[in-house]
Amino acid sequence: MMQAEKEEKQKIRERIWRILEENKLASFPRPVYGRIPNFKGSSKAAERLSSLDIFKKSSLIKVNPDSPQSKVRELVLSAKKKLLVPTPRLKGEFYLLDGKETDSRNFTIKAIASHGERVRIENIDKVDLIVVGSVAVTLNGDRVGKGEGYSELEYAILRELEKVNERTPVVTTVHEVQIVDMIPREPFDLALDVIVTPERTITVPNARKPEGLLLEYLEMEKVDETPFLKEYLKRYHPNYFHGKVSS
Repeated sequence: MMQAEKEEKQKIRERIWRILEENKLASFPRPVYGRIPNFKGSSKAAERLSSLDIFKKSSLIKVNPDSPQSKVRELVLSAKKKLLVPTPRLKGEFYLLDGKETDSRNFTIKAIASHGERVRIENIDKVDLIVVGSVAVTLNGDRVGKGEGYSELEYAILRELEKVNERTPVVTTVHEVQIVDMIPREPFDLALDVIVTPERTITVPNARKPEGLLLEYLEMEKVDETPFLKEYLKRYHPNYFHGKVSS
């Protein structure tokens, strides 16, 4: 990652966290600093998302495990759809719950871990819709998360394994104040097709998404701290390690 872009993204995150807190727009868990921030109206945004055709037509929906998307997870289950939730920090596994077989109240992370079936990333079915959390977004579909890059890595691996393709919609739910004018875009960034706030739905035409892992941007430090990623690279991209020193 270019240092200037990295610093600018962090400034945007800190500004949004501050705006949400100072204007009393943040919801539990607080403070929202360092998190995908929960916001007042997140349930309303989730309801709006569930009314969209891309939601209604989907059978298997991947939703991030963060608080602002908890209502989305509940609505996936109550609509009798299959819910796919990543295990934390890219462990190469997902929790799978079938809304036809489980209570829709099992949308909390604790309940998902208790009741969900653990499935390896290679063994999941094709994903129909991806819901991600965001700290900030633009109307052009650019986004920043917490800065750890797990959403991007996960998406890239799903693309390589043909579990998603360029037509698989990527959606986020945010507060209106999380929409900013500009976010630096880097080649590995995951663009959004749809942005949903409590007040409106924004469709982004021709959102550009990476077709897989961009190895030239992948730092060895990240690989070393993510055992599944290292295992995946050894299997599918062994050339990545040529000339690199691993810890």
